[in-house]
Amino acid sequence: MAGGYRQYQSTWVLVLLLLVGALVGNALAAMLAPVVPFLKASYTIGLQPATLDLQLFRVTFGFNLTLGPLTALGLIFGYLLYRKL
Repeated sequence: MAGGYRQYQSTWVLVLLLLVGALVGNALAAMLAPVVPFLKASYTIGLQPATLDLQLFRVTFGFNLTLGPLTALGLIFGYLLYRKL
């Protein structure tokens, strides 16, 4: 039973490290883009927003991920840091 809890905890640690790595990589890309132009290149992956209107309430679904070179590098470093833990 304890092994299942540790696995659940580790999944959240992985998600947190990936998120922090992506945010740091994106921030570095924003700062360095004027100096190094190829860092502006990015790809958008996801679903366009769609709205479900049920008269009582309205729900909007959507997901977009913008992935650039330093964002991908930040994700890789986040994963490597997770493997070290």
